Amino acid sequence: MPLNIDAEERRRLIGELLEEMTAWHPKERIGAFRKWLRGSLSLIHLHVLTVLEADGPLSMRRLAEALDVSVASTTGIIDRMADRGLVERHADASDRRVVLVHATDAGRAVFRDLEAGRRAHLQAMLDRLSDKELVTVLAALRAMRRARTELDALPTDS
Repeated sequence: MPLNIDAEERRRLIGELLEEMTAWHPKERIGAFRKWLRGSLSLIHLHVLTVLEADGPLSMRRLAEALDVSVASTTGIIDRMADRGLVERHADASDRRVVLVHATDAGRAVFRDLEAGRRAHLQAMLDRLSDKELVTVLAALRAMRRARTELDALPTDS
C-alpha cells in the first residue's frame, strides 16, 4: 500500500533518518579513538592510509597536496609511519626521481581491523532486532544502495 507523504513530512522523515544514521555517541567515538591511539596511530596517519587506500601509491608531492600540508611535513609524517611499518617508499618505475609512498600489509591491516570491530559491533546490534525489524532494515539498506548507485552514476560538474 503506497504512502502519500507531503513534502514537509518527507523533509521531516529525512531529517530523522539522518539523525539516526549519523548518531555517533561520544563513548563510541572515544572508544574508536583509543583503539587507534593505542596502536600508535594518529589521526594524520589514518588520513594518510585512507588517501593511499583510495588513490593508490602517491608521490610525496601529491600526498602533501592531498593532506594539505607541506612536502617537508609529509616527509616527517611518512618517516614516522615507515618506522612503524605502515608505509614504504619505492622509486617510480617510469621516473626514478619520483618516490612513491605505498601502504604496507600492516598499513592495510589497520582498516581490516577497524572493519572487523565495526562488523562485530553491528552484529551485536542486529542480534537485538526482531525478525520483522531485520527484514525492514535489510529492505531499507538495499533501497539506499540502489539510490547511492543511481547518485554515483549522475554526471559530476568537476
